[in-house]
Amino acid sequence: MSWNRKVLRVNLTAGTCTPEPLNMKWADEFLGSRGLGTKYLYEETDPKVDPLAPENKMIMATGPLTGTMASTGGRYTVITKGPLTNAIACSNSGGFFGAEMKFAGWDMIIFEGKSPKPVYLYVENDTAELRDASHLWGKTCWETEEMIKTAHQDPQIRISSIGRAGENQVLFSCIVNDLHRAAGRSGVGAVMGSKNLKAVALRGSKGVSGIKDYPAFKQASDAAKQVLKDNAVTGQGLPTYGTQVLMNVINEVGALPTRNHRDVQFEEASKISAEAMHEVRPTDGKKHLVTNQACFGCTIACGRVSQMDKGHFTVETKPQYWGASGGLEYEAAWALGAANGVGDLEALQYANMLCNEDGMDPITFGATIGAVMELYEMGVLTKEEIGIEAPFGSAKALAYLAEVTARGEGFGKIVGLGSKRLTAKYGHPDLTMSVKGLEFPAYDGRGIQGIGLNYATSNRGACHVRGYTVASEVLGIPVKTEPTATEGKPELVKAFQDATTVFDAAGICLFTSFAWSVADVQPQVQAACEGDWSMEKMTLMGERIWNLERLYNLRAGFTRKDDDLPKRLKTEPCKTGPAKGVVSGVEAMLPLYYQVRGWDPEGVPTSETRARLGL
Repeated sequence: MSWNRKVLRVNLTAGTCTPEPLNMKWADEFLGSRGLGTKYLYEETDPKVDPLAPENKMIMATGPLTGTMASTGGRYTVITKGPLTNAIACSNSGGFFGAEMKFAGWDMIIFEGKSPKPVYLYVENDTAELRDASHLWGKTCWETEEMIKTAHQDPQIRISSIGRAGENQVLFSCIVNDLHRAAGRSGVGAVMGSKNLKAVALRGSKGVSGIKDYPAFKQASDAAKQVLKDNAVTGQGLPTYGTQVLMNVINEVGALPTRNHRDVQFEEASKISAEAMHEVRPTDGKKHLVTNQACFGCTIACGRVSQMDKGHFTVETKPQYWGASGGLEYEAAWALGAANGVGDLEALQYANMLCNEDGMDPITFGATIGAVMELYEMGVLTKEEIGIEAPFGSAKALAYLAEVTARGEGFGKIVGLGSKRLTAKYGHPDLTMSVKGLEFPAYDGRGIQGIGLNYATSNRGACHVRGYTVASEVLGIPVKTEPTATEGKPELVKAFQDATTVFDAAGICLFTSFAWSVADVQPQVQAACEGDWSMEKMTLMGERIWNLERLYNLRAGFTRKDDDLPKRLKTEPCKTGPAKGVVSGVEAMLPLYYQVRGWDPEGVPTSETRARLGL
């Protein structure tokens, strides 16, 4: 589809929906989705803005391959300033919503201001209008989606919405589409809630058009799909086991953060793994996993659909959770499980459903509960304050805290602040396992050194999908590197970070990068989009996007001191596993990373680098 060349600008304060042409000069420099949305945010907002103020903007953006026959072409991103981190936020989601935006004729939707009352945006092709959402306020994402589809008598409408978490300004709230896909991290749901925007509902019937060279595009996309099919990870591992295939793998490597990063191996990892999801439960004779599921245009189908044991304590009196629902991904299973020492697969699924239902990032939520449990075991937090006994390993505490956080009740309001603010509130700021306020995902930066450096330098905080060096350090993709070594990791991190921006900007899923390199993406973009999209241009574009995000954060007030890891990872060695005795070497790697990036010793892009990148 390349570009539709149309942007929908929604002024929530004035209640207007205005089409405008896409800035094609910027599209030629930043391609789309993450890249183009970042450019718009950078040019149109003050990076020092309060993320929850009306002056902050929220952008939903597609890429030029979104909605096309390119494998995994269903992605869209939400770009804004994140309230959890006060840094640039760019949260990526799959499902079918992104493709529907393209089918309706739009590349991007820009939301500005704040509505005086709850509203939702309804778009049907060229028609866009804000509608009253007062009756939807206080409803979950699942309820909201059903009510909008019923009101329009159209089950095919694609909807992104916030639940009660976004309404209550939970700082790690998500925007959920297609019931269990989400723009998940940095608190983009809180920004949406601050604008009194409950949902975006799309219906597009224009289909796909505008491919520059259709025969060449079909040939390139077919060839790329064959690469995915022939690859062991994308053709076998992910379809069969989903991302959960990593649970036992990372545990064996000795890099599975456990009990708030006090440990690096979880003795009950096998109980919450992908393999466990395939096993028959002794309680009811059924498997946890029902089937796999694919997003729009995806030939990998890594999504999980699961069904809980109806007799489990979390749902035995709640039949609304007895049906099949979006199953556990690796990051969620880790955050809700190993991070808290909880080995109850059903409890993890219950908490995960609540996160989907009310729009909460399960990574930040679970990691925050890990900090809560450590503070409880230290005697800093009490049963009376929390509302329940909360030692590591308590499935009941996990379930309870998921409920009250989603509803914004009691101690849940404090959990909703995230671990950085929570641990500071109780006088132990070193116990937050986060960077720039964003909690770590499921890889320990001591056992896997490259991912630790990526966490420290990532523009949106501790994020694995902005430079997934685990592919190289653990899986040997594209080449095997030693996970505990620091040598060569600055170069590796930069290469992964820049490449990732290309995948994101194109509008395709990062999971394709287990099999594809930029060289597999480039022919598809070249055939789909006007202009010349050589490998040199694509590579330079990836670096340009990364540096623009960096410049945004520098203008927001971030400095070199924010490119760091928690004290625990630098001073407390791994206790077990292949990395036993190892601490993070981030302080030695960081100056070399800056040099490789073309930044000065303070982490600021030099004038030469900016000139080379056209920034």
